[in-house]
Order: sequence, then structure tokens, then C-alpha cells
Amino acid sequence: MKEKNIPFSPPDMSILETEEVKKALLSGWITTGPRTKEFEKRISEYVGTNKTVCLNSATAAMELTLHVLGIGPGDEVIVPAYTYTASCSVICHVGATPVMIDCAKDSFEMDYDHLSNLITEKTKAIIAVDLAGIICDYKKIYQAVEEKKSFFRPDNDIQKAIGRITVMADCAHGFGASQNGIMAGAIADFTCYSFHAVKNLTTAEGGAVTWKSMNDIDDEDIYRQYQLLSLHGQTKDALHKNKLGAWEYDIISPAFKCNMTDIMAAIGLVQLDRYEDMLAWRHKIISRYDGAFKDLPVKILNHHDQNHMSSGHLYFVRVNNVTEETRNKIIIKMAEKGVACNVHYKPLPMMTAYMNLGFNSKDYPNAYHQYQNQITLPLYSKLTEDDVDFIINCFKESLEEYGCC
Repeated sequence: MKEKNIPFSPPDMSILETEEVKKALLSGWITTGPRTKEFEKRISEYVGTNKTVCLNSATAAMELTLHVLGIGPGDEVIVPAYTYTASCSVICHVGATPVMIDCAKDSFEMDYDHLSNLITEKTKAIIAVDLAGIICDYKKIYQAVEEKKSFFRPDNDIQKAIGRITVMADCAHGFGASQNGIMAGAIADFTCYSFHAVKNLTTAEGGAVTWKSMNDIDDEDIYRQYQLLSLHGQTKDALHKNKLGAWEYDIISPAFKCNMTDIMAAIGLVQLDRYEDMLAWRHKIISRYDGAFKDLPVKILNHHDQNHMSSGHLYFVRVNNVTEETRNKIIIKMAEKGVACNVHYKPLPMMTAYMNLGFNSKDYPNAYHQYQNQITLPLYSKLTEDDVDFIINCFKESLEEYGCC
């Protein structure tokens, strides 16, 4: 077999992104400006919402959303144990208490049947994670929230308008996914995206938040809150200060600095133009993997059927009846053959920061069970058919070498 060196997840960049960034650099406007505003507008059009705010990361989007909702000390937010730290660290940042929920048995999704048991009068939000780009079962999340609606005590006008616990999507993986004909972004109350370098659509770093419109709350007021929180609490951004004589501004709060720049948005606008073709190729690769692995002793995820279409962000494989140690050896063997793989994720209760907060992985056995034999194979739009064949062959050989077949 011909030698190759296949990285895990390089960005898909073309000359078109280069040209648009050059235009931005030469335009005289490189911070938040017209390209960022256009990118926000285009995202909302794509996902079917009224307003979007672009920021410098999904983490910033999630943390600012908790601030917009008025969530802080004394409040609880439910979050999966099986996720990346950003889903949970933002809860700690605002002073609220994270309440972790285990996976359902043999699933990467939260245990929906146990969700209502974790809801208390202190619960203000549930952060669902659209892992691998597959949209969660929000119907079940909303059902649990409605069951405990009598527990809810709103603390600000937005919470009052929602009228129940807020459902927030960590959709870092899920931009472009859909469920029952509705795009990720128009399902949860608030949805936060990542445009990090390894994501399907990238702005190098970057993120965004969008939301479903609600009664008695003006979308422009919510938009303005995000703008204030992301720019030091300053009442005018650079674009508005640039108008003749419009230098004066006020500082409403000692807030954050996490805005998106026009250089980042320039990349994003071109990526969005190319995105449908990129998604289509990802799903062709998924179909190739699914077909090649159907007779192997592995479990894979359902990325598309008549009810949903994932964003095709990550391709998870769970190797039957192997230990964490053997899983790691398979990953090393794949690397030796020229294929970089990854693991998504080590459950949060196994991490030092969360152990120090009192979480114990023994309390989340299903999450550990999912993690111990999980491998993520390369999946991105720059892979060629020859690359995919190579990855499939290397994976089959690696499983055979460790007696998995």
C-alpha cells in the first residue's frame, strides 16, 4: 500500500478565502465592521433566525449567553459529562454551579430519562451538546423542562419571556445540521457555534450565537446586549465611532472583549459560499466509511436518515470489547501507518479541574463506557477518495493486528 501522511483535521482553504482576506486587509477596515455584519446576516439567513452575533469563539458565545440570561451565583446549569470543557467551564466562569448528567447507556447523548430528576428550583438552563454534528433530541429536553415548569423562578426579563428553563445548544460541531427540516440554530432557545480552525466552516478562530425570537423581547435589544458584553460594555463599536464627530461613548458595564474581526469574517463569508459543497463531500465520505465498516466489530453513529442530517463534523467509531489501553494502541498503530486519529472526549469528571470541583467519574459509568473504546477517524472536505481508501485499509489492518476482527 502506498505510503501517506494524513493529518486529522486541516482547514479547507482556497484561493477565494485568500483573495477576500486581502480585500479586507487593503480596505482600511480590519476590526469588527461591514464584513462581520454581513457574515452575521448571512448566518441568520442560512439557519432561519432573525439575528446572529459573531464573536471570537463558541466559548465566548456560551459565556455571554449565560450573562444575557442573568445566570450567576446560586443558579444551576445542567450539562453533559461527555463533552469538551468549554460546555462546562463557562458555567463556572459566571459563578453558577454545573450539574453534570451521564450519557444514556450505549449512547453519546445525555440520559434524557434522568434529566427531569436533576432539575431543581435553582436550575436556570440546560446546555445540550450536538456532539459530532448530530443534533440532540431536543423534544425530550423540552418535555423534561415542561414537566418541571412549576419549579422555574425567572430572574430577568428574558428568562421571564421564555417562561421556563432555557434550552441552550453547544452547537460547536453542528453548524449546517438539520432535524425534521429545521436547521440547528432554530431549535434550541439559544444556539452557539464554533468556527475554530478544525471546524467544518472556519474563521481561524471565531464563533457565533443565534436565538429563537420570543414574545415581548426585541431581537435588537438582545443583539445590543451581546454587543455591549463583547466590547467592554462600550456603547459604540469602532464602526459607529468612525462616523463624523461621533467619538463620544459610554461604558455601561466592565464587560469583556471578544468581538469578531472583519479579517475573520472575510474567511467566513467565502467558507459559507462554499459550505454546501463541503458538507456534501463530508457525507459522501461518511457513506464510504459506513459501507466499509458494516461487517466490522464496531459501532458507528447515524449521520443521516429521513428525519435528520448531521453536519458531518466527526466520524466516531467504537471498537467492540476493547479496553482503553487497546484503543490507545490502535490509535498509535494508525499513526505509524500514516493516519492521525483522535478521541472525543475524555469525560469531564476524569479531568483534574472537575475532580477538584468534586466530580467523580464513577458517578458517570455510561460516559466512561462510551469513552474507553472510542476513536475518531479523519473526516474533512480536503480528503480525496484515495485518502479515504487508505484510511479504511489502515483501520481494518490495525483492528486485525490487535485481534479485533
